[in-house]
Amino acid sequence: MASDPASHISVGSLRAIFDDNGASDKEPVVQCVQVKPLAPQPNGQERYRAVFSDISNYVQTMLATQANHFVTDGHLRKGCLVRLKSFQANAVKGKKILIILDLEVLAELGEYEKIGEPKPLEAKSADEEKTTPTVISSNGFYGAKAHPAEDGLRQRSENVRSVSSPAHATIYPIEAISPYSNKWTIKARCTSKSSIKTWHRNNSEGKLFSVNLLDDSGEIRATGFNDQCDLLYDLFQEGSVYYISSPCRVQLAKKQFSNLNNDYELTFERDTIVEKAEDQHDVPQIRFNFTSIGDLQSVEKDTTIDVIGILKEAGEASQITSKTTNRPYDKRELTLVDNTGFSVRLTIWGNTATNFNTMTESVIAFKGVKVSDFGGRSLSLLSSGTMTVDPDMDEAHKLKGWYDAQGRTDTFTSHASMPGATMSGGGKLSQYKTIAQVRDEQLGMSENADLFSLKATIVNIRRENVSYPACPSQGCNKKVSQMDPGQWRCERCDKTYSQPEYRYIMLLYVSDHTGQLWLNCFDEVGRLVMGTTADQLMELEAENNQAVDEKFQEANCQTWNFWCRAKMDHYGEQARVRYQVSSAKPINYSEEATRLSELIQSYSLA
Repeated sequence: MASDPASHISVGSLRAIFDDNGASDKEPVVQCVQVKPLAPQPNGQERYRAVFSDISNYVQTMLATQANHFVTDGHLRKGCLVRLKSFQANAVKGKKILIILDLEVLAELGEYEKIGEPKPLEAKSADEEKTTPTVISSNGFYGAKAHPAEDGLRQRSENVRSVSSPAHATIYPIEAISPYSNKWTIKARCTSKSSIKTWHRNNSEGKLFSVNLLDDSGEIRATGFNDQCDLLYDLFQEGSVYYISSPCRVQLAKKQFSNLNNDYELTFERDTIVEKAEDQHDVPQIRFNFTSIGDLQSVEKDTTIDVIGILKEAGEASQITSKTTNRPYDKRELTLVDNTGFSVRLTIWGNTATNFNTMTESVIAFKGVKVSDFGGRSLSLLSSGTMTVDPDMDEAHKLKGWYDAQGRTDTFTSHASMPGATMSGGGKLSQYKTIAQVRDEQLGMSENADLFSLKATIVNIRRENVSYPACPSQGCNKKVSQMDPGQWRCERCDKTYSQPEYRYIMLLYVSDHTGQLWLNCFDEVGRLVMGTTADQLMELEAENNQAVDEKFQEANCQTWNFWCRAKMDHYGEQARVRYQVSSAKPINYSEEATRLSELIQSYSLA
């Protein structure tokens, strides 16, 4: 710890920031003398206010949302020394305020009581403010929205200046744009551009397109209608950076058409100026807030999220007809997996579906996908969403490294056909059944299949015909016949292979406290239960029969949550109910305790 902490502080740097008097220290070191949360905002975004001192003066600051983690992680505390790496200076109703975009807590220098007796940094007179521009920090002109706590949106619109470009002297961060803003220019990257859409009503018709715009502070949606659609559509290209200058209408965002975290949206007007920027590199790429595939069961239906995963399978493009509009739509279904051990079906639409040619095992990041409970949990890419293949980001590199190291041979639990509506991470109470309830309620005896969830323990696995030789072609899975040694024939594909891919067709005898039941399961569930693939089990059986016995013994007496389908089956002239396992997952004891608690409450309320 330094013996003289004051020697590290950039004395007088705060006034220099606002005076623009040639301060040499572009990343001043100051002391945090106070940090506290702001009152909750309507959009639910948590914000923090901090007071920083340079010994001579202190100034109020607001942390941009991307810097919140310094507080929530416990690093930014009263008394610590901080290096301000990126910031924006503003004057709001005569008060000096810094918007902090990035900082570094100098933990090695320790924490102290307030150093010195700093004075408040007074604002200049109105005449001085007119002649002295506010200076932005050395690495950009981006900031955070002035919240109602500042009570100065209108005043702020005349006090934001940037040194970034003489030709565009008034640069606003996107988060600062509101209906009170005027005479502004933003510099933003176009992260998404929709196709041109047309409408026909009784007394009007027209066309429109929309773009998503991004800078360091946030994102906003902008729409052009009719003449502006003709004028601007070809100018905007996804991935490029633009200057966009008012006049441009700012209005409340229509959340049903956008997944961006912004209360406002823009509408291009006749005099709106859009220019492609010469510098294309000082604006961030598309921003994601990923939800893991394994966490989808806890996400509410119709929520819009971002997701990243390995492309495991890609179906063929197909076409459906909307029941409401009677219009055809192109679609394609993809299967994504990640290192949580889960897979999910994601549907893409339109030109994205028809032009899709990404290789399997690629990493794909999706922004703006809608969560559905159709057939369990599934995802659908919104028209305003984007798809990025093999993005250059940490999450993608880690995912690719995991897949190459072990994921390629892992087995995955599918979200398809798992309980859709959840209760505290479980499923609908009505979907959980005991074995006695399955029999007493005669599930599967009607014309339609019945779905139910069952917590049961495996007491026996039928070892006869536990697997079959399947076609190794992706998506086929049909049984193949051995013609000669090293010659396996698939009639469906009309091809011969040197060896098959064995797949499980297992019969499990399971038990709970009310009875026993035979369950049928296929390869995905078999891999989970056995802890190995059918191919590996066959190899093990050829080499060491005792090791195979141990595998079956390990699988016995294990308890699982099975998601099952009961359906009447006919074998010869005999009708019987077949219980097919769609998916399985180990018991999560926290979720199970919550489910049992809610089950008890349901009886007490009945």
